Amino acid sequence: MLNKKLRHIAIIGLALLPVSLAFAADEEEEDKEWREVALQLPEAPKAENLLNFYKSPSQSFAIDTKSLIVATDGTIRYTMVATSTGGAKNISYEGLRCQSYEVKLYAFGRPDGTWSRSRRNQWDAIINTGANKQHATLFSEYFCEGKTIAGKASVLLDKLRGKKMSYY
Repeated sequence: MLNKKLRHIAIIGLALLPVSLAFAADEEEEDKEWREVALQLPEAPKAENLLNFYKSPSQSFAIDTKSLIVATDGTIRYTMVATSTGGAKNISYEGLRCQSYEVKLYAFGRPDGTWSRSRRNQWDAIINTGANKQHATLFSEYFCEGKTIAGKASVLLDKLRGKKMSYY
């Protein structure tokens, strides 16, 4: 009788082993410290490479298609051009993290085509209201599927262009 119980316990233990190993692997992944890769600023955006993706009552927002990359650290980096209804332009090089729902400003574009690095070196939570809704739009409609990047840079650009990709 004891042998039979021990055998059942051993069988149940073996059956649960893959599940417990999967949980351990997930915990290990979460425990790994995320490291941001070094920043390389792109060339200044050109009007012919801008792709509009969002319009608020006071501004329209576009991504420079030549700047969009998916970095090895899991960030999506891109140049954004915000144009006010009066014609003023703000250019920024930014990063977005799907995993943490955060955005970071790396640099500001100058009129002469050079960059001024941001003095603020931190990731901020994406806000889905008011003046910063453009980041939430990039996150939810183009770049991310939950906490996962929605694909390679070419796939993200296709989504921005309105080509809905089907993988079925």
